[in-house]
Amino acid sequence: MKGLTSWVITLLTLCVWQANAQTTVSNARLNPPASAPVREVTDTYFGTNVVDPYRWMEDLQSPETVEWMKSQNDYARRVLNRLPMRDLFLKRLNELSNANVSISALRRIGNKYFYFKLAPGENDQKLYLREGLSGPEKLLVDPEKLSIEGKRYSISDYNVSKDGEYVSYAIAAGGSELGELRVLEVATGRDLGERIDRVRLGAGSWLPGSRSFLYNRLQKLEANTPRTEQFQKSRVYLHQLGADPETDKPVFGYEVDPNLKVDPTLLPYVYLLANSSYAVATLSSFGSADTIYYTAPIASLAQSKIPWRKAADIADEVGWFDLHGDDLYLLTSKNTPHYKVVRTSAANPNFEKAQTVLPPSAAIVTRIEGARDALYIQLLDGGISKLLRVDYKSGLATPVILPFEGAITGLNVDPREPGIIINMRGWTKSPAYYFYDPARREITDTKLQPPSAVDFSRVEAVRVKVRSYDGTMVPLTILYKRGLKRDGKHRTVLEGYGAYGFSVNPVFNPVFIPWLEQGGVYAFPHIRGGGEYGREWHRAGFQKTKPNSWKDYLACVEYLEREGYTSPAYLAGSGGSAGAVVVGNAITERPDLFGAAFLNAGYVNVLRGETTSNGIANIPEFGSVKTEEGFRALRVMDAYQNVKDGIAYPSVLLSHGINDSRVPAWMSGKMAARLQAATSSDKPILLRIDYDAGHGVGSTRQQRNAEQADVYAFLFQQLGD
Repeated sequence: MKGLTSWVITLLTLCVWQANAQTTVSNARLNPPASAPVREVTDTYFGTNVVDPYRWMEDLQSPETVEWMKSQNDYARRVLNRLPMRDLFLKRLNELSNANVSISALRRIGNKYFYFKLAPGENDQKLYLREGLSGPEKLLVDPEKLSIEGKRYSISDYNVSKDGEYVSYAIAAGGSELGELRVLEVATGRDLGERIDRVRLGAGSWLPGSRSFLYNRLQKLEANTPRTEQFQKSRVYLHQLGADPETDKPVFGYEVDPNLKVDPTLLPYVYLLANSSYAVATLSSFGSADTIYYTAPIASLAQSKIPWRKAADIADEVGWFDLHGDDLYLLTSKNTPHYKVVRTSAANPNFEKAQTVLPPSAAIVTRIEGARDALYIQLLDGGISKLLRVDYKSGLATPVILPFEGAITGLNVDPREPGIIINMRGWTKSPAYYFYDPARREITDTKLQPPSAVDFSRVEAVRVKVRSYDGTMVPLTILYKRGLKRDGKHRTVLEGYGAYGFSVNPVFNPVFIPWLEQGGVYAFPHIRGGGEYGREWHRAGFQKTKPNSWKDYLACVEYLEREGYTSPAYLAGSGGSAGAVVVGNAITERPDLFGAAFLNAGYVNVLRGETTSNGIANIPEFGSVKTEEGFRALRVMDAYQNVKDGIAYPSVLLSHGINDSRVPAWMSGKMAARLQAATSSDKPILLRIDYDAGHGVGSTRQQRNAEQADVYAFLFQQLGD
C-alpha cells in the first residue's frame, strides 16, 4: 500500500507540474510578437510568377528586420525558458559533455602530434602539441585569451610547417568563419605578429624551409559591393614571415595568370606535401566535390610565371588527390560511380592515360592518403568503413584489419613516415585514434583520445532498409534504449540531410543519451542525395531529382510509424543547413505525419540562394534560376514557397546564428513568418536567434548544449498526448 500511495502522489505531482507548465507556456503565448508585415514582391521566371511576401527581411541590417528578429527571439526565449524539461535536459547535457575529453584535427609531423582538445570544464577547443604519443602535453593556443573588446574568438583551422617549428592558425569572431591568420613559434609559444585578414577557409600551406606559406584570401570589397561578390574572385598568395600581407604575391586564382581562365566563383587553394617537390593547386565550388587540379614545381612558386599544368578537369570527376614523389594519385568517379584510384605524373599529368591503381568494386572509395610505405585507401562497404594498403612498388592491395566494425572519420599521415593513424568510432563505440604499423602489421590504440565515460551499453543501434515510393531501398539507422516496447508512443527525432554526396556515418554522440533516457528514439535515414552508395546515390537526390531526398525521408517516417516505434503525434523531423531542404519539404508536403519539427540554419528559401554571399557556390548542388530547368527544380524544393495558407502545420522551432556566412539568418526569419501567418493550428512557430554564432563552426560547448536543451525541451513538450 505504501508503494501504491507513493506512486499516486508522484502521479498527481506530475499532473500538477504538467498543468502548471502548460499554463505557463499558454500565458507566454498571450503576448506573442506582432505578425511580420506582408510586402509582396513578384518575380517572374520563364513565364511563372513567384510571390515573396517577406523579401524585406533579406536586409539583415535594416532596423525593421533587426527589431522583428529580436522580438521573435525574445518571445522564443520566454517560451523556451519556461519549458519544464529544459533545465533537466541542460543539466544532463552539461554532465555528459563534461565527462569526456574530445580530440580532433590531429596532425602528425614526425614524432610531434598537434591537435585540438576540448577538456571537461572548458568551453572551447584549444590547440595542443604532444612530442611522442606518451610525451607531456603543451598548450599552444587558448582562444579564450584572444578575446578582446567583448568579441569571442575561436580557432577555425591550423597548419604546421614541415619541420614542426611553426604553426599558422585562423581565428574567427562569433562563429562567423571569416577570420584572421596568425603564426606562432612552437618551441617558445611566441606570437610572430603576423596578421592576415579576409581569410575564410584553411590556415596556409607551408613551403620547405618554414619561412613562407601559401594561403587563400578573399578580395577586398568596396562599399556597397553586392553581397554575392563576397566569396568570389579570391586568390592564393605567397607570404614571407615578417612581410606586409598587402605586398604578398598572388600565385594562383582569379586573374593571376593570363593563361589560366579562372571562374570567379571557384575557390582556389594550393597544397604542399612534404614528400614531393610538386605543388597541387585546386579550383572547386564550395558546394561540390568535383575539382579542377593543376601541378607545378614548388621551386617555381617564387617565379614571375609559374608553369601550372592541368591534371584533371571538372568533367573528370576527381574528388581528392595525393602525392608520392612525382606520382599524382587521383580519386575519380568518371564512368565509375563507386570511384576508383588512378595514377599519373605530377610533372606531366595526363588524366586520360592515367594508370588504374585500384579498380572500382561494390565498395565506395571515399579517401586516399599516402604514407612513406604505401597508399592507404578508405572504403565504405554497406555502411561500414574498410581500409586497404596499396604497396607503391608492387601495387598489391592488402586489407588492414580494423579493431571493430564502424566508421573511419579521419586518416592521418606524415608522408615521410611509414604507417597511418586512423580515427574510428561507431554508433555505440566511443572514438579512438589507432596507429597501424606496416612493419609489424599491427594496429594499436595511441591513447591520444581517452575512452568515453558515457555509458552506451543500454543503447541499441539497428539498421534496416525501407522501401521508398519508387521501390528504391533506403537504409535507416534507429537508436533506442534496449527493451523498447513498440507501442507507437515514443517521442522520435528523425534527422534528415541527404546532400553534397555526404554520407551519414556512424557517430558516437553523448548528445543522444538524454533523449534516449526519456524513452525517445533517434533515427537517421541514409537518403538519396548522400554518398552512401556513391555518385549515383548522390545524383539521384540533387537538382531536379531532389524530391527523391524528402520522399525517401517520408518513406522512413511511415516505416517508423508502421513498425510501432512512433506515431504522427510523437514524431519530430529535424534538419540543419541543406538538411532543412529535406525536412522543410517533408513537413509542407505531409504535415499530417509530424507532431513537430526543428530547422537549424535552414536553407529553406533556395530560390533566393543565388543572391546570398555563399549561394553561387551551391549552384552545382541545387541548380540555378538562370536556366528554366534549374528554376523548375528550385521552385519544387523551396520549402518557404511551399508553405500554403490554412494548413495545420506541426509545431516548428527554427534556430539560426546571426553571423552565419553559409546560410543567411533571414532564411529562417522568412520561413518563421510564413509559417506563423499560414498555419491553421494553434501550435507554436518559434524563431531562435544566437547573436554570437554562425553556421555552428566555432560555437562553444555552452552554446551547443543550450541550443540542444532548447530543442529537446520544445520537442518533448510538443510531442505526445
